[in-house]
Amino acid sequence: MTAVIDNPMTRSTRAELLRLRKWPAVWVTVAVWVALALMFGYLFPYLSYRTGDLSFAGDGDTRAQLLVEMLPAALPTVLVQGLPMFGGALALVLGAIVAGNGYGWGTWKTVFTQGPSRPTTVGGSLVALTIAVVGILALTLVLFTGVSLVVAGVESQAVTWPAAGALLESFGGGFLVLEMWALLGYTLGTVARGPALAVGLGLVWALVVENLLRGVGALLGPVEAVTEVLPGTAGGSLVGALIDVSANPNETPGILDVLSGGQALVTVTAYCVGLVVLVLVLVRRRDVA
Repeated sequence: MTAVIDNPMTRSTRAELLRLRKWPAVWVTVAVWVALALMFGYLFPYLSYRTGDLSFAGDGDTRAQLLVEMLPAALPTVLVQGLPMFGGALALVLGAIVAGNGYGWGTWKTVFTQGPSRPTTVGGSLVALTIAVVGILALTLVLFTGVSLVVAGVESQAVTWPAAGALLESFGGGFLVLEMWALLGYTLGTVARGPALAVGLGLVWALVVENLLRGVGALLGPVEAVTEVLPGTAGGSLVGALIDVSANPNETPGILDVLSGGQALVTVTAYCVGLVVLVLVLVRRRDVA
């Protein structure tokens, strides 16, 4: 049992988790995510509800509907609705700095030349990144639960919990979307061998290029076919399936219904697997210099 628990992969994962815990940049990224998620998930809707200015909703919601969307029963929707807009971009940044700084600091060069093996080292790093993604999403859920209970108490509303299956489905789908973007950032950091270029290219792609391609795709059929397999389209469609975007077509930007839920799930999963394989191949074949 000790040999199973204390093996090179486990040690690599523990070392990488220690690095992430001690790294201010990681905590800054998490803090930005939490702040944005709370602002767009609860603060702005609550201000709109209290002031009676419904322009923030943008989809014809009444004050009563806004209140319902901030109560505990709406947790599965609120948990994932911000992922296509800024959650994926921040996950990409996290993945890019985790991989890129290993090259910038010379960490990977030292570890790759002294052991353990490259797949083991990078595998431990990827496992640690995945644990970080799960932790961030779990922290978000805990915070959202607390805030929704506060809203229910302040507004004297009965507390109704969402179905466990719906919440689990939302958490799982949200994890896959964040994991895909984090792995994309990690891949860019590995290709660029540094965080700055990887973060810049990733954000330009996620926030600008994909939107431009979707705009052009609305006019050109061949381009539209390409946009259907882009990571932003897959992630946005998966979130759209989770919250039934067809019933709320003016929801948060980035939430789409281009792909069905099943197609989006397969595409996102394929990206996650393919990016891991690509990273392992790159690290194994390239020179450490």
